[in-house]
Amino acid sequence: MSKQLKYDRRRFLTESAETLFASGLVFAGLNDLAAFNETIAERDISMTAGNKTFSNVKQINAGVLNVGYIDEGPANGPVVILLHGWPYDIHTYEEVTPLLAAKGYRVIVPYLRGYGSTQFLSQKTFRNGQQSALALDIVHLMDVLKIEKAIIGGCDWGARTANIIAALWPERAKAMVAVSGYLIGNRETNKIPLHPEAELQWWYQYYFATERGRVGYEKYRHDFAKLIWQTASPKWNFDEATFKRSAAALDNPDHVSIVIHNYRWRLGLAEGEKKYDEMEKRLANGPVITVPSITLEGDTNGAPHLPVGSYAKKFSGRYSHKTITGGIGHNLPQEAPQAFADAIIEADSYAK
Repeated sequence: MSKQLKYDRRRFLTESAETLFASGLVFAGLNDLAAFNETIAERDISMTAGNKTFSNVKQINAGVLNVGYIDEGPANGPVVILLHGWPYDIHTYEEVTPLLAAKGYRVIVPYLRGYGSTQFLSQKTFRNGQQSALALDIVHLMDVLKIEKAIIGGCDWGARTANIIAALWPERAKAMVAVSGYLIGNRETNKIPLHPEAELQWWYQYYFATERGRVGYEKYRHDFAKLIWQTASPKWNFDEATFKRSAAALDNPDHVSIVIHNYRWRLGLAEGEKKYDEMEKRLANGPVITVPSITLEGDTNGAPHLPVGSYAKKFSGRYSHKTITGGIGHNLPQEAPQAFADAIIEADSYAK
């Protein structure tokens, strides 16, 4: 990382902080935020690898957040919004993005709340990880970017978020691509015990339900993330540089709070916010997705996921499912970028 880049980053942080204080808005844990950004700079983690670059991260206020996002491709092209999951980040789409941009698409890739440079605007805002909150974040982002409708693609948490946008705001989704299908959650259903083998796959969810788990994730979040990467994608031979680029995003000062709340909320061990109650009530009914959709699955996905085909009836519009072979795991867009980009383009054709 060049000295000029380090200086520009520090100057941005300083000026941003001064602006926020002047306007009466304060980031939660501003000292933690400064330490987070300084740590990224001092680690000298390059955001560029070969022809892949995500160095130009933009920032914009949207809803309760100041969102960090990538905006690539022609400004007047059809918009694609790509959403990452846990414990990954925007680099899930570092190779997908140029493939789509070369085809004329404008590609938006935001950091979700609790990741990377995305920050809460107020220290008073509850660090909420429930599914509807994450989806509304993206709708707010679309509003401020003046994007009326977009093709929404996602993996892991991002796939669930894409599902929710397509289900609750179908007028905003031209088409959808989701890894592992239909992931909209129901807290009542989550109370029903699974077969022991299935429960074992969710070990981290139960770990996070304990104070020991919260403290452990806070202390070992990078080691934890690497373990999940390895078990969820057992045949993906990612290198250390690839991992570190994404692991840096987990040092966000709100990351642990968002992750712990997300998993505790799913099990009914933590409450959400009343302003999301109506949305959660609709989601609990398992709404059918009417927009044109493609679901994808890797042939060696080691993360918990529903059997292929079990969710086909949840899609009433034009729909297809594709299993991507060749040892592809859970982080499918990063492991098989061409297949994911092709699915986005095909889903777009369904909507025409």
